[in-house]
Amino acid sequence: MKYITLIASIFVFSCQTQGNNRSEAKNSSSVIDYQKLDTATFAGGCFWCVEASFEQIKGVVEAVSGYAGGDKSTADYGLVSSGRTAHAEAVQVYYDPSIISYETLLEIFFTAHDPTQLNRQGPDVGPQYRSEIFYHNEEQKRLSEAKMEELAPQFSQPIVTKLSKLDGFYLAEEYHQNYEVNHPDNPYIRNVSRPKIEKVAKKFKDILKTD
Repeated sequence: MKYITLIASIFVFSCQTQGNNRSEAKNSSSVIDYQKLDTATFAGGCFWCVEASFEQIKGVVEAVSGYAGGDKSTADYGLVSSGRTAHAEAVQVYYDPSIISYETLLEIFFTAHDPTQLNRQGPDVGPQYRSEIFYHNEEQKRLSEAKMEELAPQFSQPIVTKLSKLDGFYLAEEYHQNYEVNHPDNPYIRNVSRPKIEKVAKKFKDILKTD
């Protein structure tokens, strides 16, 4: 197993290595009426971190981990992890637009990861960990372009986030869903995911879920 060395000699697994410790995959099911919600799709490194960052926000009914940017036939974690399928680890966010706006979701997205890193986020390296917004319509595209222009001065390096039309989103294996909640003591979750999730919680404390 390959370890990644962090500051102060803390050792954590990468998102990919941790995902290999897997149970049998199965399809997720839900009773949520998605027709009444709007949908946003973001890729910002390991989907465990991004999913949990959004799940804590009011108006987000559900966030699910999956794959976007590649073909359905290769939307499998073992293949995506090779970095050769064109997919990005992505999160589909189902939200109530009467409670939270797409623009606020964009602000959360740009807080939850570093949009200036190309094809990596921290210890996770490869095009599957790229920063990308998969827009569902022209309005989302326009808002995303405007938000990147607005936020650009806040970063010391250029934003490298890709902006692409969503052609398909493929649900990740069951063991990836709610990973942070189900594995709170996982070294990767403690040392990589939690700081990002807590950064979002601190900045958006006024719109955190209370239950």
